[in-house]
Amino acid sequence: MDLENISRYRILEKLGSGGMGEVYLAEDTRLGRKIALKLLAEELTQNRDRLNRFDQEAYAASALNHPNILTIYEMGDEGGRHYIATEFVDGQTLRTRLSRAPMELSEVLNVAIQIAGALEEAHAAGIIHRDIKPENVMIRRNGHVKVLDFGLAKLMDRAASDETDTEAVTRALVQTDAGMVLGTSQYMSPEQARGKPVDARTDIWSLGVVLYEMAAGRAPFSGETKTDVIVAIAKNDPPPLARFAPNAPAEFEWIVLKALRKDIDERYQTIKEFESDLKKLKQRIDFQSELERSMASQPYRAALGGMVDTEIHRPSPPLADAGVER
Repeated sequence: MDLENISRYRILEKLGSGGMGEVYLAEDTRLGRKIALKLLAEELTQNRDRLNRFDQEAYAASALNHPNILTIYEMGDEGGRHYIATEFVDGQTLRTRLSRAPMELSEVLNVAIQIAGALEEAHAAGIIHRDIKPENVMIRRNGHVKVLDFGLAKLMDRAASDETDTEAVTRALVQTDAGMVLGTSQYMSPEQARGKPVDARTDIWSLGVVLYEMAAGRAPFSGETKTDVIVAIAKNDPPPLARFAPNAPAEFEWIVLKALRKDIDERYQTIKEFESDLKKLKQRIDFQSELERSMASQPYRAALGGMVDTEIHRPSPPLADAGVER
């Protein structure tokens, strides 16, 4: 099948590719709008695990309605090609943003708060993302953030009395077998890396890693191989953030390190608590910056006021000196 048209979508250009397939910019010929079309690689259509994961992404994201979560329009299958149609985000991934220039703390906090808001919505619906990383975060030109790729999402255990309607999600989200490791090694929580059962606090760890990386320009845990990285996550403490971000306040490093506690019970227990601390710090920094700008402008205003005052009250020259005959 050619890639000029799939269903009612006209392919315009290729945006990127990954392990699961390709993403194209396309036009919805019925509604006349641009969309992003994600196609599962043809060789993976016979792989039941990959196909389930592809469908799972659509089910999980479509069950959520939040301005910081990518909107799913449709999923389908035409001519053996499985596709997901989503909103088109005109911007760049957080990974691309990190590769271009260091991020100011205000931008770091703004991005992190929006990711936290998306996770709060997912967790409230009983969904754990399990793959928060810079590649799965898009930033529009105006700074608005969208969280992508719920392909590794997992449904949290819920009490039978829970009234939240998760029927659509439950059809797609399956429990991961014990000992199975899914995710991207650098952003895995210790419990996730060891194949242990995970809950919403694994997303809190992953966001903590992303937060550290945005501020420091490097990930907190590294190694030559994936195994080395996992060992570092399980055993090592991250290098002091002040070494790479000397201007970051101590309160910021405290927040990051609390998100990166290896003991899950010492970590932030809810994403809302994490988000609240980020918002409080951002408000304080914004207030301090505004105060500094205001104070910096006062000497100029005082000097200008003095010049005006001198001009107004300058003594008049004697009439003779002024060229006027007595």
